[in-house]
Amino acid sequence: MNRLKGKTAVVTAAGQGIGRRTAEMFVAEGAEVWALDLNAELLADLEGQDGLNAVGLNVLDRNALSELATRTGPVDVLFNGVGMVHVGDIMNCTDDEFEAALRVNVISMFGVIKAFLPGMLESGNGSIINMSSVQSSVRGFPQRFAYATSKAAVIGLTKSVAADYANQGIRCNAICPSAVDTPSMRQRIDAMPDPAQAMADFSARQPVGRMGTPEDIASLAVYLASEESSYMTGSTVIIDGGAVN
Repeated sequence: MNRLKGKTAVVTAAGQGIGRRTAEMFVAEGAEVWALDLNAELLADLEGQDGLNAVGLNVLDRNALSELATRTGPVDVLFNGVGMVHVGDIMNCTDDEFEAALRVNVISMFGVIKAFLPGMLESGNGSIINMSSVQSSVRGFPQRFAYATSKAAVIGLTKSVAADYANQGIRCNAICPSAVDTPSMRQRIDAMPDPAQAMADFSARQPVGRMGTPEDIASLAVYLASEESSYMTGSTVIIDGGAVN
């Protein structure tokens, strides 16, 4: 407890899944959290909870981000959790779909970091945590062309920010999970011809025999947000149940 006491954190995609659990665990560890999501309704039950500020916001809206950064003041932790998954190879990925993957998975992080990094530099301290994936430059997976390309770009973004600001007290690391049992994952599974078989297949992909949980990923995020990881920056942290061993 209190590993993040006195810290202020911004968590994007906090309405459900990994982002929600990360926001909750940050608060449990003593942080004041600004929980952001495009769908404000998903944040309704967080409103009024101690340590939580729920904000419905499109992270691609630069003006809204700038206004929020003014409201929050300098923050200590930034968790970039917004993302989307496009299924298919390069031949069945349209220009619009490819651009959407890059916009949501990469350009959103670019904008969020640019909004909050000045405050971190002002205070001389900050931990930026970006959600990438093992489906990236770590390893190619079938039918994940746009997703893997965008998540590889997240790794490049992470390493570049880390290199540029390490000597100014800013750390930037990427989390790379395999399949995680989130509401969005369940939606994709339920849309498949045989959801039960799909669930079994996704679980079997990891040698440990199950998908990850939002808490698995959020626990790692707490570590990266805390001073326990003060010697880590530019790292690509794989958390995948052995999937890419």
